[in-house]
Amino acid sequence: MIKCLMFAVSATILISATASAAENSDFGLGIILGEPTGISGKLWTGGNSAVDGAVAWSMHNSASLHLHADYLVHSFSSRSVEKGRLPIYYGVGGRIKFSENNNDNFIGVRAPVGIEYLFETAPVDIFFEIVPILNLAPDTDFDLNAAVGARYFF
Repeated sequence: MIKCLMFAVSATILISATASAAENSDFGLGIILGEPTGISGKLWTGGNSAVDGAVAWSMHNSASLHLHADYLVHSFSSRSVEKGRLPIYYGVGGRIKFSENNNDNFIGVRAPVGIEYLFETAPVDIFFEIVPILNLAPDTDFDLNAAVGARYFF
């Protein structure tokens, strides 16, 4: 029951963010595939900084609802392409994971590192990221996520 409530609250927040950011092309919404798989959102907060997050499903060990949010910094000077932009990004954030069996609920700190392609002529990005995670509760241990995704910017 709590998982259903958390999913409903998270989906409502994500939909509300989409509606309020629809006037601003700095907000993108799309999918993330891998570990986890679900809905991904990103809000550019400056020329090279952004906040991203996901409401997703994790299949690692046991099925679980995965919520994360990260603050990201992008380096645009490291790679050049003929069209579009190809920044490398890194950041820090948090993750909450609610498992079907309550023994696998986790709260942790994420450190995403990725590469993103921003299309020149379309409000779309695609990305690949690897994310080491330090789980802090209920036990301290390490985890690793990796995913690809795409977002459309409104």
